[in-house]
Amino acid sequence: MRSSLQEFLGLWTFDLFIITNLVLAGLVYGWAVRRVNRHDRWNALATTCWFSGLALLALVYLGPVSAWSHTFFWAHMTQHLVVMMAAAPLLVLGAPVTLAFAASSGAARRRWVVPILRSRAVRLLTDPLFTWLLFAGVLIGMHFTGFYNWALEHHDADYFLEQPVYLAAAFLFYFPLIGANLQPRRPPHGIRLLSLGLMMIPEAITGAVIYFAPVILYPAFDSPRPFGLEPMSDQQLSGALMWALVMVVDSAWMMVAAVEWFASEERAGRRIDREIAEERAQGTMAR
Repeated sequence: MRSSLQEFLGLWTFDLFIITNLVLAGLVYGWAVRRVNRHDRWNALATTCWFSGLALLALVYLGPVSAWSHTFFWAHMTQHLVVMMAAAPLLVLGAPVTLAFAASSGAARRRWVVPILRSRAVRLLTDPLFTWLLFAGVLIGMHFTGFYNWALEHHDADYFLEQPVYLAAAFLFYFPLIGANLQPRRPPHGIRLLSLGLMMIPEAITGAVIYFAPVILYPAFDSPRPFGLEPMSDQQLSGALMWALVMVVDSAWMMVAAVEWFASEERAGRRIDREIAEERAQGTMAR
């Protein structure tokens, strides 16, 4: 008889729609990198981040976590946490907007890229207050309304609505806070760190409510399962994952933002030093 672990790992999903989209995202990015490298050098770390993000999406959308996500709450929670807390920020660090700008022709930049970047819609979608409220609203709203259980009971809703919304909200949240993507107005580094830190509040609240709930919150998970934790223990584990694990992950992204802040200050310091040196040199030549 196979063990529970073997049974869990042995079940995968083969979804042509997801595979096609992930492959297409990789091919388009790779094409753009190759185009930029003809006349410049694209950041290899950004490329690594992009494809790492796609790999994580493939793992949680096609692997055992996805296959069991409607049986075990912890699997469903793990899928969402990986998408929101790891894959989405890695895609942001891939700097797709900057890459699109660099790979575009001069005419395309003037006609499409620059006008889009300067549009009111993009200004709103990159405003850190808006993106924080959006991400927190998605996180709390989906877990504490009837939507979550409804999506679990309707595959198409989970597939075409819930999963894309989590990914999009997380991508927009991290977009103005980390990485080197072009955007209309980049928030100050202090605001970026503050936004990342404050996101721990709705995450902690969501996790704590799920963990301490005295009843099963989502009837879709209150059903017989072939192995593993019983429903209440499964729910508590899911709450603990949201409550504790994301604190560690968020702290890591705060460190990334802090490193970017320090690097920016160092560049500014070097620029000031060069300007001072040039002024001194000009003064020496004048004498």
